[in-house]
Amino acid sequence: MTGFLGALADAWAEIRVHKLRVLLSLIGIAVSVGALTAVVAISEYQRQYQAEQSDRWGGRAATIVVGITSEDGNPVDIDDFDERFARVTERFDFSHTARVAQGMMVGVQLPEGITDVNARLIDPMYTQIHREQLLEGRWLRDADSEALAPAAVVSEPLWERIGRVPLGDHPTVTLTGAGGGTYQVVGVVPRAGFGDEELRIDLLYDAYRARVDALPKDAWSQYEIWVGPDQANEIGPVLAMDLRAGLPEGQTVSVNRSDWGAQPGAMDAQATFEMVTGGIAALILALGALSLINIQLVAMRQRVREIGVRRAFGASSGRVFFSVLLESMVATTVAGVIGIAIVVAVLRSDWLVTTMFVGMQDVPPFPMRAALIGLVASVIVGAVSGFVPALVALRVKVIDAIRF
Repeated sequence: MTGFLGALADAWAEIRVHKLRVLLSLIGIAVSVGALTAVVAISEYQRQYQAEQSDRWGGRAATIVVGITSEDGNPVDIDDFDERFARVTERFDFSHTARVAQGMMVGVQLPEGITDVNARLIDPMYTQIHREQLLEGRWLRDADSEALAPAAVVSEPLWERIGRVPLGDHPTVTLTGAGGGTYQVVGVVPRAGFGDEELRIDLLYDAYRARVDALPKDAWSQYEIWVGPDQANEIGPVLAMDLRAGLPEGQTVSVNRSDWGAQPGAMDAQATFEMVTGGIAALILALGALSLINIQLVAMRQRVREIGVRRAFGASSGRVFFSVLLESMVATTVAGVIGIAIVVAVLRSDWLVTTMFVGMQDVPPFPMRAALIGLVASVIVGAVSGFVPALVALRVKVIDAIRF
């Protein structure tokens, strides 16, 4: 142990003496290790971002979607199936369930006249299952069904069409048709992306159903349940069996997973991205190591006298070998730590992460895997780039120092 610490001290002393000689190479190593660390860290953020985007479309892992269809053309009694679904979910004690009715149009009174707007009927839990975001205000609540002016959540383009009235001023929209009436705007959903001009209004399922005898013919309904990924495969078949029991002839119940976790290879693109960018960073790191090897080999020709004197004063071959090897390893490790520290400081900036991944809700902490990979890479590069110069130093004899 004493010999190792002595060799480590010698290596650090040599780095301080020859710091200008290796400075440029160490800068390259620091940049390369930082790039490798950043690639791994950004891939983790990208993975979380893609998972959240997938959650907004198909629901969190694992989301089970229940649908009912009629094969004989007779209409489905939605109220009866609602009660059946409520009984089954209560028996299973599900905590996150939602009824959804989509594909329907409602007339909304706008300043320029009555305009058809896409409408969606949802339960409050739907927004949690799908990680939906708000630009302003709040989401729908169960208690909103008892309000004289039921609540509504509108898309940002529709909010602009009604004058972008601050929600604190309690703006309202007037709907025409069977479920017509005055609805209070309590929340605004931001645009999904550039060019999104969809006019949409989200209404509380129970509040709308209290005003109409039946859903419009163009509406289609489904039921969503968020369960644990480890329970989805077990619950699905049993749930389907319970929901199908006693159904009128000609009606069919489908039970499927809609989340990204049910799709095999859903994250293959992310793994490919990490592999390609990681390979580029590794190539840059290898070039930096090659540059450091060249500098160290040139330096060995200039340090023949120094090494010969050390051998004359009793330094063993192993001591000389490990001091030169550790000199390179310590230098690259220090450079790697500096590069990692810079990347950590940059990527922990909330502004940078939210700019790169717009709309990400659960920003993960800086991944330790990225820092460990960068640190291990810097140590390996130091060992590789120091091995050949250490072999050259091992062959130096005392007589070489006299002749030099």
